Amino acid sequence: MQIDPKLTRKAEATFSGRAGNIPLAWSLTFMVLGGLFILFFVWHRFILPRPAEDVDNHETTSLARVMREVIETFASFFRKKNIGAGLAFLLLFRLGESQLVKLAAPFMLDSRASGGLALTTGDIGLIYGTIGMISLTIGGILGGFVAAKWGLKKTIWWMAVAMNLPNLVYVYLAYIQPGTMMPVVASVGIEQFGYGFGFTAYMLYMIYISDGKYKTAHYALCTGFMALGMMLPGMVSGWIQETIGYQHFFVWVMLCTIPGFILISLLKIDPKFGTKTKA
Repeated sequence: MQIDPKLTRKAEATFSGRAGNIPLAWSLTFMVLGGLFILFFVWHRFILPRPAEDVDNHETTSLARVMREVIETFASFFRKKNIGAGLAFLLLFRLGESQLVKLAAPFMLDSRASGGLALTTGDIGLIYGTIGMISLTIGGILGGFVAAKWGLKKTIWWMAVAMNLPNLVYVYLAYIQPGTMMPVVASVGIEQFGYGFGFTAYMLYMIYISDGKYKTAHYALCTGFMALGMMLPGMVSGWIQETIGYQHFFVWVMLCTIPGFILISLLKIDPKFGTKTKA
């Protein structure tokens, strides 16, 4: 390789070598995932319990009656007490997380010159698919035990802290840019454990706010607002990161956790909800 002697400023280039059939590798990955979804579908078809009231109604129903039921289902949801604060909570509780999750992988894949960690897709698969999944599962199980013992009202603050405070590890990674895998693995493990533990409160509140005559339909509406709360902030997260860089972006993510804490103080929750009762 010969450098042009006429260059008057510093220049650099990056070369990467790849082996194997990458398109085929991705195709096989998604084929395996599709097969797993089919397998889970068949398993759930036979193993999930069926409530006694979950039966087919073979009676002829007019279109007008169906429409009245649909309208009443929606209307009764928005007539619930404290529904304004509840919907705001569903939309904003994960305001920081919804942006972080969109940029976590690009941050780890980007070059160090761009502020990233310069990891490979294999590294990220190991970190999130193994360490992250284990931590997430343990956190979720522990969150369920804690909620069953003390109830949602007493634990929601601690779970909110557990979900949002560990996001600080990304501020640390962005500023330090560690050269080894261990700090990254430990940071993701902490963040995923906190997310699994804290998300228990979010799921329990959706169950709580859905209780009533149309609980299944109302829970579906809650999941819609949950998805909306992840989608809308995620749409602008990339633009924000490109504007302010990874370091300031993760600081911004931490600031976005504040609305969730404010909204918790506005929620009206039955102190006994979520606690395990003896038969």
